[in-house]
Amino acid sequence: MTVETTGGTQAPAEPADTRQVIRPYGDTTGDGMVQMSFTLPVPAGKRADAAALQLAGKMGLDPASVVHAKPMGPDFTFFIVYGRVGHLIDYASIPVPEERAYPLLSSQEVNLAIRGALNRRLVVVGACIGTDAHTVGIDAILNVKGFAGEKGLEYYREIQVVNMGAQVTVEELVERAKVEDADAVLVSQVVTQKNAHLHNTKQMAAAFHAEYPTAVAAGMGRPLLVVGGPRFDTVSEEDLGVDRIFGKGTTPAEVASYLVHALLPGTAVQEAREADDDEREDER
Repeated sequence: MTVETTGGTQAPAEPADTRQVIRPYGDTTGDGMVQMSFTLPVPAGKRADAAALQLAGKMGLDPASVVHAKPMGPDFTFFIVYGRVGHLIDYASIPVPEERAYPLLSSQEVNLAIRGALNRRLVVVGACIGTDAHTVGIDAILNVKGFAGEKGLEYYREIQVVNMGAQVTVEELVERAKVEDADAVLVSQVVTQKNAHLHNTKQMAAAFHAEYPTAVAAGMGRPLLVVGGPRFDTVSEEDLGVDRIFGKGTTPAEVASYLVHALLPGTAVQEAREADDDEREDER
């Protein structure tokens, strides 16, 4: 694009500014204020506060203040620091995340798809593995009480759920999956200290791949391997050797819909929806 100059010559036009520059918001719009928390291995006190402020300064907070400090035993202190950063973000340059690759189905559609494609119940075995004793994640997906207003997989009449609970060894999980002839294995990992969730998941995946050496893929010689938890956002399925990773906030309907998408023929959903429409029509 060009523009006319006073001398009649053509000059390139300035490109349109498509940036969307934003900065953090604390008290007032655009003030750049942020809040962060961390623990230092020092006893609580004024010297510890000074150390926290020095760290905040090296992280780019200027000015910064300690708004909360709490002893964590005799040798550690937990801090909350509030301060201003000068960093800017071009929001327009951030790509839009990919949409879900499969439709979100109702429980009725899931049941109809499984019944039509398998003519049997789909078997799911779930557990918390290793030393992880936190069943809140696996129960949110499997237990009939569910999560976020949605009932868990136990509510789906065409899904057979085996919830092994907490602190299950990898060997026990593999053996139970074989006994149940599981279509899918769901593992929840909440404990993340020293990346325990990553080590446990890799061990679990390796054990299943070793147990089913001739498998072509998930659902074709071995169970579908699904893992979920709050700290898997830094790794991919390929890194861990699993088929799917679900993060925090995942609901039972998302998992059920994924199982249908991953394990059943592509036509199963359309046929289920048509059958669902027919049933609704008959009820009228």
